[in-house]
Amino acid sequence: MPRVVSLFLPNWSTDRLRRKLGDAAPPPETPLVLVGRQQRRRVVLAANAAAIAGGLRVGMPATKAQALVSGLTLMDADPAADAEALDRLALWALQRYAPIVAADPPDGLVIDTTGADHLHGGEELMLSGMVNRFFASGIAARAAVADTWGAAHACARFLAHPTRVVPPGGQADAVQGLAIAALRLDAAIVNGLRVLGFNTIGQAASASRAPLTLRFGPELGRRLDQAMGRIAEPIDPVRTPDLIEVRRAFGEPIAAAETIARYTARLVDQLCRALEEKGLGARRVDLLFHRVDNSYQAIRAGTATPVRDVKRLTRLLTDRIETIDPGFGIEIMSLTATQAEPLIARQVISSLIGEPEADVSGLIDILCNRIGERRLYRFAPVASDVPERSVSRVAPMAPDNGETWPDHWPRPTRLLAHPELIETMALLPDHPPVSFTWRGIRRRVRRADGPERVFGEWWKRDAELAAVRDYFQVEDDAGERYWIFRSGDGEHGDSGSHQWFLHGIFA
Repeated sequence: MPRVVSLFLPNWSTDRLRRKLGDAAPPPETPLVLVGRQQRRRVVLAANAAAIAGGLRVGMPATKAQALVSGLTLMDADPAADAEALDRLALWALQRYAPIVAADPPDGLVIDTTGADHLHGGEELMLSGMVNRFFASGIAARAAVADTWGAAHACARFLAHPTRVVPPGGQADAVQGLAIAALRLDAAIVNGLRVLGFNTIGQAASASRAPLTLRFGPELGRRLDQAMGRIAEPIDPVRTPDLIEVRRAFGEPIAAAETIARYTARLVDQLCRALEEKGLGARRVDLLFHRVDNSYQAIRAGTATPVRDVKRLTRLLTDRIETIDPGFGIEIMSLTATQAEPLIARQVISSLIGEPEADVSGLIDILCNRIGERRLYRFAPVASDVPERSVSRVAPMAPDNGETWPDHWPRPTRLLAHPELIETMALLPDHPPVSFTWRGIRRRVRRADGPERVFGEWWKRDAELAAVRDYFQVEDDAGERYWIFRSGDGEHGDSGSHQWFLHGIFA
């Protein structure tokens, strides 16, 4: 079942301009409109959220907009720059999210995420992460995912706040109550339908098709069928000359898995030769299948390090051939290195000198492509005395950052994500607890070592200027060892709450 994401950027023109101007841009709360010429008139072509809240709208004469909103900032619109930036954004999404991405002018992207959402934690997390990333960059965004481009496009613009996941097969129910303008029809058709009393998609879908086609042409019926999934709406993926791509066209369509695998290996061999000529290695490759019904299927494979190993890349791609539906046949196969990096040759150590270092990158590649690269990681030390800040998740093959964990005091094997409050009996200020209760179970302390004092990082937050923690290693009657701490020094109230917490468990 295909799944399509529509990403809607409601203030794309103004947000793009603000990012371009940087510090010279007007404050976000200032009403801003972009104006351009339509025949002999200067009209509003784009408006930010503050201007829309003030009653301005696209298509309004610029003079009228100035009269309605005091303190309005007017700037010249640049549709060509907006379109160029949208294409660059599509290339960024191509490298990050899925193999099939296209610009959806004038203010959006369309992404075929079929079989790719698990790499991003599922559709909910994928959409929320996408929207949050744009928000952090100063760009307003809404996103929806559905079985069809038309349904996702309509939901992103009329339902998403800020995300909307339409369940598989639920596109008809999702768009029934939406305005007729959500079908991406010409303004003349929309106005004509409203004159006849059609205000929602459901009303148009339930009406007799023949009279509407006779009056408005085939466009209305085509858009309805595309939104409901009755006919396909192919997405033409974005490509640039900078991407290294090889392709194979077939005189007769192919469909057998064995044939697809054979030509996949040939394409990988051609791609690796092209990469070698440029001294590059692939970090992500996309294998696209152009079917005879003018639709696409795709396989994406990523690697932990740049590679141009034919055998490894072929295995990563052919392992997922069973996910491809060839339909009535595949007429074109293309393989693209959507992410490539310089490949530095490594010297192989002779067995006479020493044992060669084990290469686990192949295993990591297989696991990442099966469960998602975000679910595979390792821990790395961070320069911080605060325990929960002294560790971070990094990619499995990320280089060492040179940091090490403190070795003057042992650290627990398991560090809790958040310290958990415990009830204790203890003598202040420097004695460990005699006993403590954690998760409803009382434990008597038999041995203890400490305290190890950890100071707050005052340069990060003023609240940590006087904060301290006193950590103890304790062992209970059952021989289990824990890492507990008192928040505060036991004497001064501004050093902490003087409550006790359990923060880790020793092996």
